[in-house]
Amino acid sequence: MIRQAKGRTPRRPPKKPSNTQKDPVGVYCRVRPLGVEDEECCIEVISSSTIQLHAPEGFKTNRNGEYKETQYSFKKVFGVSISQMELFEYVAKPLVDDLVHGRNGLLFTYGVTGSGKTFTMTGSPGQGGLLPRSLDMIFNSIGPYQAKRYVFKTDDKNGMEVQNEVDALLERQKRENVSFPKPSSSKQRSDPEIADMIKSEEAYKTEGVDEDSSYSVFVSYIEIYNNYIYDLLEENQEDAIKPKAPQSKTLREDQNHNMYVSGCMEVEVKSAEEAFQVFWRGQKKRKVANTRLNRESSRSHSVLIIKLAQAPLDADGDNILQDRNQVTVSQLCLVDLAGSERTGRTGAEGTRIREAGNINQSLLNLRTCIEILRENQMCGTNRMVPYRDSKVTHLFKNYFDGEGKVRMVVCVNPKVDDYEETLLVMRFAEMTQEVEVARPVDRPICGFTPGRRHRNQAFKEELSRKLDERGGPIDKDVPSVINHLVQSLPPLPSSELTDPHDDITLPRLIEALQNRHRIRQMMIDEYNNAANRMKSMLHDLDKNHISKDDLIHEQNGKLADKDKIIQNNKMELERLEKKNRMQEHKIDILQKTTKIYEDDKRSMKYELETREQKLQREQTDKKRMEQRMHGVVTDTQHKWAKECDRRVNAMQLEMQNKLWVKDEKLKQLKAIVTDGKTPGRPDPPPRQTHGRPDPPPRQTPQRPSREERPSREERLPAKRSASPSPVPTATPVRPLHRRSRSAGGEKWVDHKPLSNLDLGTVLQPVIPNSIQVSSASEKALSKCDRYVLTHQEIASDGEIQTKLIKGEVMKTRGGGQAVQFTDIETLRQELTSVPRRKRKSSEGEAARGAGTDGAWTDVETRCSVALEMRAGSNMGPGFEHHVINKRRKP
Repeated sequence: MIRQAKGRTPRRPPKKPSNTQKDPVGVYCRVRPLGVEDEECCIEVISSSTIQLHAPEGFKTNRNGEYKETQYSFKKVFGVSISQMELFEYVAKPLVDDLVHGRNGLLFTYGVTGSGKTFTMTGSPGQGGLLPRSLDMIFNSIGPYQAKRYVFKTDDKNGMEVQNEVDALLERQKRENVSFPKPSSSKQRSDPEIADMIKSEEAYKTEGVDEDSSYSVFVSYIEIYNNYIYDLLEENQEDAIKPKAPQSKTLREDQNHNMYVSGCMEVEVKSAEEAFQVFWRGQKKRKVANTRLNRESSRSHSVLIIKLAQAPLDADGDNILQDRNQVTVSQLCLVDLAGSERTGRTGAEGTRIREAGNINQSLLNLRTCIEILRENQMCGTNRMVPYRDSKVTHLFKNYFDGEGKVRMVVCVNPKVDDYEETLLVMRFAEMTQEVEVARPVDRPICGFTPGRRHRNQAFKEELSRKLDERGGPIDKDVPSVINHLVQSLPPLPSSELTDPHDDITLPRLIEALQNRHRIRQMMIDEYNNAANRMKSMLHDLDKNHISKDDLIHEQNGKLADKDKIIQNNKMELERLEKKNRMQEHKIDILQKTTKIYEDDKRSMKYELETREQKLQREQTDKKRMEQRMHGVVTDTQHKWAKECDRRVNAMQLEMQNKLWVKDEKLKQLKAIVTDGKTPGRPDPPPRQTHGRPDPPPRQTPQRPSREERPSREERLPAKRSASPSPVPTATPVRPLHRRSRSAGGEKWVDHKPLSNLDLGTVLQPVIPNSIQVSSASEKALSKCDRYVLTHQEIASDGEIQTKLIKGEVMKTRGGGQAVQFTDIETLRQELTSVPRRKRKSSEGEAARGAGTDGAWTDVETRCSVALEMRAGSNMGPGFEHHVINKRRKP
């Protein structure tokens, strides 16, 4: 059986727009007014499309020390005196026109924190921003052509379905009466923070709206917080004991490769006021916080998605066409990006640092995507754009791939403190203008005859007018009335003639016709009389109508006067209500500010109490530690006082023993030099036991260090001078001692650091033909062949030992000097107490008069003690090497 090879899933090709025409990203700049009038300004508006940045003191960027002034150009620059209406007319109005005509759009605000992005997008009472003006323009344009609620229905997959009138009516009754009871809007009080956002004279309307289509508007509102998507319109069950955290949403791709937020709530709205109420309900859930630079700083990116569903009417122009393929869904995304900030300036701590980091990271990824798009378009490269690195760029990737227009409003603050951040924002905005986005393709037009809705409405109006005029049936019911009148006349007799001599049938038919004629004439007379009476009645009614018209005209004049008075009263009432709402708005702001300050005061008070408690604990611990350390110091002082006394006594005893040993050595040497010698070999000196108390037990004498021990050349002349000249003596047996390698004929560098101590020893290392230096230098090394370093360190027994580290000086390839170490000699001095000497058999015989060389041999044995270590030797620095001389045969 042959296994079929497992194939890979084919990679889906990227969606390419069918239109090759491209438009650059529209970038606009808005300058915020300064908070303080006398504050220094670093931005100057030169023209309607150019601004100039002035570097303040301390920001010298040129090499010659002059201040660098940079200019940046935009599609349009709005100064500090620009109004919200003018900004909307240039920036957002074209996007709303495209939305009504079935095209998508993206508008977002960008800038540092505190630059006025939220004010530009949302606005304030009396100064509505881009968002409320866009909603107002949409409903002003499609108001008469809106479909009934729930005729359009979302399918939770970024698509739209169409229901018939019956299903829509059932769903309206189900939702409004059961699940979502509709409140009475007439008695509902509007929020003072969103009241009177737009004045009536500032309203806009789209031209060229398709009248043969029905429209419906859906609104969804999300925020991207710490790179997670949350639905601000989602209704969560309030639980005071254990509140439930909101669930984050995921991004998905629909069948047309467009990105959407899965599970996001989409609310169908029928007016601008209702839409803005829904927006404000979600706005209250948005993450904001108080920082050093902004009292209500946005901590998340907010996105308001406005979807406009439209479907054509059927051929009669009465009902919506029940075809899902004919439904067109266009959307407009209004994005309020959180401002980039530096934690050093905002004073953020804890959660605020994490929020600022995520905000800056998402903005950095947006900048990276823009840079790569620009590079691919200008350089012809095909680098992958990292849309998926951030939720912001991943959600709007379709717009940069050609699904709609993209516009950006750069908000800047002209104060000097924001100069560095503003400079980065300007560079990013200037780079964004160079990115081109494919122009969206227009939707196809259905094949129905235009003007269907207008003709259907005209027909219905004409039918209603005719019914009102006739007050009864219309023309199609006239034959039935005539038939009724004919049936009320006497019936005609049979007119069949069976006999030519019949004289009865014809007279009877003539009589019946005469009766019918008489009755018809009577009916005509009655009709004329009734018509005359009707004319007189109509004439009277006309007179009464004219008199009543005159009365009504008079009353209308009075009503007009009253209406003027009422209108004036209404205007005064509206002015007072507006003033009241403004005061309530200010009160709410003050209450929020007071609440924020109270929370800050409470948190600071709690922190102060915590720190005071911590300080008290630290002070208590400090006092306890001081008492403990005082006791430890006292005990340590007593302990060291006793230890010092003990060491002083031991040192005194040791020094006494050392002096005694030295005296003993000098006496022995004196006895060797001055005493007479035997012909064969020298006599041992007699031991002087009388006149001096017995010495303590001899201990092993301390080996002299290399510095105390004389060199071989110094020691041999001293021995020759010590022998008495008149007495012939044999050559003394010298101890076998290896000559030091430093006694050669080479020239040496004797390196003795200044930190070495003078130990005052008898044997001192003396190197002939040497240069003594305190620090090695290349000049000294170039004149010599060998190198020796005198190094002192503490031995394991606590005494100081001296090491002679020897090496050869070699020339390097680069012309310098290098030292290769080959040998180490260790010299150590022992300071120990001298035990009582033990007599040897040779010394006993000398006391009895026998001639022997044991005494002086023992002295030389005790004097010839040294330490030496060669590189590669088995002896370590701690081993003693005693040289024992062998006796020569006589």
